[in-house]
Amino acid sequence: MKSLLLLRHAKSSWKDMSLGDHDRPLNPRGKRDAPRMGRLLHELDLVPDAILSSTAKRAFKTAQAVAEAAGYEGEIEKHRSLYHAGADVFIEMLRTLPDEVERAMLVGHNPGMEYAVLYFTGEDERYPTATVAHIQLPIDSWAELDEETEGKLLGLWRPKELD
Repeated sequence: MKSLLLLRHAKSSWKDMSLGDHDRPLNPRGKRDAPRMGRLLHELDLVPDAILSSTAKRAFKTAQAVAEAAGYEGEIEKHRSLYHAGADVFIEMLRTLPDEVERAMLVGHNPGMEYAVLYFTGEDERYPTATVAHIQLPIDSWAELDEETEGKLLGLWRPKELD
């Protein structure tokens, strides 16, 4: 069985309206929530074996903060195609992972993250910033992942619910 973590980027700043959407940084709440989610993953023994992130500044900074707090020691792969991607792009990306990767984490944006949880599990969940879902996939190889794969939602954590 493979395991998938879907992480929506932490809260971003709208302070500088001259910045394009792709270049918006994290705001103070985002800078606080991202490491909290990383510590949670560490505590739950859910540190990923691979992290793939959107190239958007807020997503990559979230990935970095979560990775550091979780104790992830690998490289974070940046992929432009994850910027506002949906389940079809997630599947395509995950299918390229080596089978040594048991647990992968994708860091991206809504509505793609929310839709991916629904797509893979049938669960319709609210997905605010810095939310992470843990999905078990009934596959032994990432190459087996396709549109028919039905996973199970094992957990979903929202920062505000951790207080």
